[in-house]
Amino acid sequence: MELAEYVDRLAVKYDFDVFFTAQHVDLPSIKAAAPHLIVTAQHMDGLARGRGMGHILPEALKEAGVEATFLNHAEHPMTVNQLAKAVTRADALGIITIVCADTVEEAAVIGKFAPDIMVCEPTSLIGTGTISDSNYMTATNEAVKAASPTTLVLQAAGISSGQNVYDAIMSGADGTGGTSGIVAAEDPFATLDDMFLYLDKARKEIAGGKEDERI
Repeated sequence: MELAEYVDRLAVKYDFDVFFTAQHVDLPSIKAAAPHLIVTAQHMDGLARGRGMGHILPEALKEAGVEATFLNHAEHPMTVNQLAKAVTRADALGIITIVCADTVEEAAVIGKFAPDIMVCEPTSLIGTGTISDSNYMTATNEAVKAASPTTLVLQAAGISSGQNVYDAIMSGADGTGGTSGIVAAEDPFATLDDMFLYLDKARKEIAGGKEDERI
């Protein structure tokens, strides 16, 4: 909750759209305490009302004030059929879809579902503090845009510093993010300050260099 409240202030200070994810049970409280964040579930199932013991019902998330959901994270993979149903249900309810992809090939395939946002991150680098190389970032950016021009691309995996954030954005990505790189840092709040500072630096450099639809 302390991180959510802190990031909420940073979102206002820098005027950035910030997705904040947490355990499902914490999302309503975070929504109430941090109104400027886009409160995001870590998973959602594509089922309809009725049977579904133990699954996450889309309408339940919507009622709790959730605005977005991650899908197909490496720690909660989905089959193609499950993913297609979840994206369809989210679209119907106005829940933003943030779909994860591992490889360039997977990014190209999942991009055809036209999610709102695609997270490109090699599974082997998640939580390691090592970011994707520039070739991977460029290739996945291009693969997603070729499949779905309107889908925003978020480069993640290993993001743990402001410089990592800057490099991801300058690769052509629309956004970036981190989990363990923030919460496991010696000073998570100082790490967030550094990340937002470099994100703002990237935005200013892009704005000063040329017209860019990401601005």
